[in-house]
Amino acid sequence: MIDPVPTPVRPEPDRQPKARRRSRHALLGFLEAYTLLILLVVAAVFFSVYGKTADTFPTAANLQILVSSQAVTAIVALAALVPLVCNEFDLSVGAVTGLSAVMSASLLSDSMNVLLALAVGVALGVAIGLVNALLVTRMGVNGVITTLGTATVLGGVVVQKTGGIAVDSNIPKAVTDFGSLNALGIPRVAFAMVLVALVVYYLLEHTPLGRQIYALGSNRAAAELVGIRTSFVLAATFVLAGGLSAVAGVIYVARAGGADPGVGEAFTLPALAAAFLSAAAVKPGKYNVGGTLVAIFFLAVLNNGLNLAGAPPYVTSYVNGAALVVGVALAASLHRQRASTGRRATAADTEAV
Repeated sequence: MIDPVPTPVRPEPDRQPKARRRSRHALLGFLEAYTLLILLVVAAVFFSVYGKTADTFPTAANLQILVSSQAVTAIVALAALVPLVCNEFDLSVGAVTGLSAVMSASLLSDSMNVLLALAVGVALGVAIGLVNALLVTRMGVNGVITTLGTATVLGGVVVQKTGGIAVDSNIPKAVTDFGSLNALGIPRVAFAMVLVALVVYYLLEHTPLGRQIYALGSNRAAAELVGIRTSFVLAATFVLAGGLSAVAGVIYVARAGGADPGVGEAFTLPALAAAFLSAAAVKPGKYNVGGTLVAIFFLAVLNNGLNLAGAPPYVTSYVNGAALVVGVALAASLHRQRASTGRRATAADTEAV
């Protein structure tokens, strides 16, 4: 009788390496998403205990000033974020904010009805966004050139309108109270900022238009192939950017009690820096509302703490400029990583089939 051939015993697969890889990937994913938020907390704690700022930074008065001062910048950053999701750059957001502020303040100074004056300021921003949209989508002009030219023209309009003099007389008390008073210990303008952020978040994450905007930014050719009206979607982002920038200008008037002719330029760089840095926070590799707010307050805490510590004023320019460069670099790096991961996943699926 011939003995049966013994069945080879297969060793149990070692599941430890896979488990370790999963844990490592989970940790890296967490760090990618929340490093900027962790740095924000670390910076706040540092300035709260640092000798030169320990008595001033953690006070309620300073924190209220910090939050209220960033409300306008945050809304301008959200305005820049919308076209950025499509990989388009709107360099006119600060200029639109400045023009809206100047026009609204001028109309209020001339005793126009408050709601009508503010509505005119917002309508101007929408109209400018529409002009940008038509130049980019109908005339085929590059978005950077279009919005840079628009910003330059608007700067001239503001100087012509104001003569280089701030508009700050006869602003109604109801407007200035909204910009300067608190509710429940929180600046009122902060509630406006949160409301705008929620609207933009809902638009981008939970509406067909928002999904089309992200699809267009991910792959324009593929978006066209699936029937998305890319010109319409792209135009909508510039119109939304103009409207949101104008809302920021109106809120600036309430907070400052008027409008300075050079105010628009001050918002452009930090807003763009925060919008780019959003791709490195909360949802890595994806420009997003939560990441934009985290970036805004990270830069705000850093600049506020340095100012209280006695750093020279030009340090703010260093911080904002460096943040913009780092934000662009991180966004590009994360985009390449995710594109590479997507290609590997597609190749693996093909091999499996």
